[in-house]
Amino acid sequence: MNSVRRFFRRYIFSTMGILMLFLAVNFVLFAGIMIAGYENSREESFSIRAFSERVTRREGVWTADDTALDMLRENRAWAMILDSKGAVVWERDMPPELPRSYTSAQVASFSRWYLEGYPVRVWAGEDGFLTVAGFQPGTRVKFYYDLPFPYVRFMVMGGIGIFCANLGILLFLTLKNARRVERAMSPILQGIQDLGRGKPRRLEEKGELAEISAGLNRAGDYMMKKDNTRAEWIRGVSHDIRTPLSMVLGYAGELEEDGDLPPAARQQAGIIRRQGEKMRALVENLNLTTRLDYGLLSVGREEMDCVEIGRQAVSELLNEGLPDRYEILFFEECPGKAVWMTGDPALLRRMLDNLIRNSVVHNPEGCRILVSVGSETGTCAFLVRDGGIGISDDRMAALNGERDISSTREGAGETEHGLGLKIVRQIAAIHGGTVRFERALPRGLSVRIAFPAR
Repeated sequence: MNSVRRFFRRYIFSTMGILMLFLAVNFVLFAGIMIAGYENSREESFSIRAFSERVTRREGVWTADDTALDMLRENRAWAMILDSKGAVVWERDMPPELPRSYTSAQVASFSRWYLEGYPVRVWAGEDGFLTVAGFQPGTRVKFYYDLPFPYVRFMVMGGIGIFCANLGILLFLTLKNARRVERAMSPILQGIQDLGRGKPRRLEEKGELAEISAGLNRAGDYMMKKDNTRAEWIRGVSHDIRTPLSMVLGYAGELEEDGDLPPAARQQAGIIRRQGEKMRALVENLNLTTRLDYGLLSVGREEMDCVEIGRQAVSELLNEGLPDRYEILFFEECPGKAVWMTGDPALLRRMLDNLIRNSVVHNPEGCRILVSVGSETGTCAFLVRDGGIGISDDRMAALNGERDISSTREGAGETEHGLGLKIVRQIAAIHGGTVRFERALPRGLSVRIAFPAR
């Protein structure tokens, strides 16, 4: 799964998580309000049952204690007691406009509803008397519903169905909107990733995000124009410098071998030749790394023996002439056994040549260089190790972190451009390999390149 699809999947999951959190919070708030309301109603200061217990009848006379009277006064309420015939046998602060006798129908009505606009509470005692407490209009609300059970069940199930339908519609619209945004943003995000890798691509300039696509296209065109200009300039310089550099090397070589010249002049001619060869190698490396960067080099794909590639790289270097202070050894980890892989033989030889020359250049006092080829489970490994001066921990970390540095050795007295190691990384990456730099024991540098074997 690419990073763009992974981003939108996280976006969808986060949206659904926010929706679930929203529903959960609302459910908790609703339940909290209901519980708080219930507890508040339980803790209400006026209880009709408690009031009824504090109004007593002794020898036919009804009396209310001080607590009952305080309950009426605090709630601005009035009270009355009806006997079994509906007559008022006791009252307290009862409005004068209310009747003092009620029929059974009137009692049934106000016990469920209002008594001429007054909300009332009713409590039937065990002795057959009915205690009624009334409150000021507008202080309480009374409701009474009598609904058939099928209707209530239909309403409950319908409410649940409507809630689920709304939830489903919300999820559908959320996913649809996320999908629409993904279709619009995926090419743009992919274009940004390609632009960051130096491989811009053309985006369609349409839709709501056409301006962003147009901006990316302009940035890609500018990058391509800039890169093409640089590549053309490097190719032009490489071509123009090749002929005069060949003449300089040729004449310097002739002067170095001319026995009629003084030793000092021949030595100076040798210096010119060696510096010219460095310049030629630099131009070749610059040209090669540019072609690898911009995909201008066709990479061959053929079956080859890694052991033979290592042997050829060492032989070419020895044939060019290696000073006596350097000793180079070639080693096969599995003698007589071929190690096959698919790749470009010329590029792999160039990779090994750059690593060997790196050890030569940065160890001017001489060293032993070991080149070995072997195979592990599913891999073909090249190892180039020297016994030279080695490198510091900071430079080691920079190399393994694939950061460009100016030199891989310290104390060589010269500043190197680092193109050789960059080309090594590029060739390894083209073939799907990895490069690892390590400290050799007891001293020196060890470079291991592993490729997928056939």
